Amino acid sequence: MPNPLIVRAAELDWPSLQLSLDEQGYAKLPSMLTNQECIEIMDTYHIQDRFRSTIDMARYRFGVGEYKYYNAPLPALIQQLREELYPPLAAAANRWLEQLGQTASYPPKLDEFLVQCRQEDQLRSTPLILKYEAGGYNCLHQDLYGKVYFPFQAVFLLSQQEEDYTGGEFLLTEQRPRAQSRGHVIRLNQGEGLIFPTNHRPVLGTRGYYRTTLRHGVSTVLTGTRYSLGIIFHDAK
Repeated sequence: MPNPLIVRAAELDWPSLQLSLDEQGYAKLPSMLTNQECIEIMDTYHIQDRFRSTIDMARYRFGVGEYKYYNAPLPALIQQLREELYPPLAAAANRWLEQLGQTASYPPKLDEFLVQCRQEDQLRSTPLILKYEAGGYNCLHQDLYGKVYFPFQAVFLLSQQEEDYTGGEFLLTEQRPRAQSRGHVIRLNQGEGLIFPTNHRPVLGTRGYYRTTLRHGVSTVLTGTRYSLGIIFHDAK
């Protein structure tokens, strides 16, 4: 019997998603995770040997909340998401490099890309689960963990807005050269995902493509508890 998650990934409308990445800088994914799968992932939060590190965000002035990096090997659902999303995103990443006048360098498979990470001593897994209680938030930031990084990452909402929590919208800001920042407020339902740039993206101007820098975060959670899953494709030093 085919793996349901792999089937869902194969059925994604990648031409439309690629167009959204090029035009908007981000792309919303339809529900990739069932409610039961979301619960299964949230349940891992309390299994300590699943994780290599726990971060108290307030301690580092990252925001208010907590997140945990999964140990390798990753839980099966998370590994499948990472493996299935990588190939079409590698194609987009190479297209973006070429638009910026650089040579395409991202291999077609995740395990081949992770070899590049290992060559730079980036050996620590980076997929993570994040938890915010009322009053929690995540400051605008980028997830760069070493010399090698993948230009896209994904987030999946595990809780249901307006039922499990209120507030806590996903924030994405874009700084264009010699211009004020543009902001996006993006709402997701349980199981839905969002693909967005890790660092920068190409934008077509009158003189060709130029880079704009992006940062992401989460607005203040007003009530309840919000869980999300972050899929980062490069490993950390």
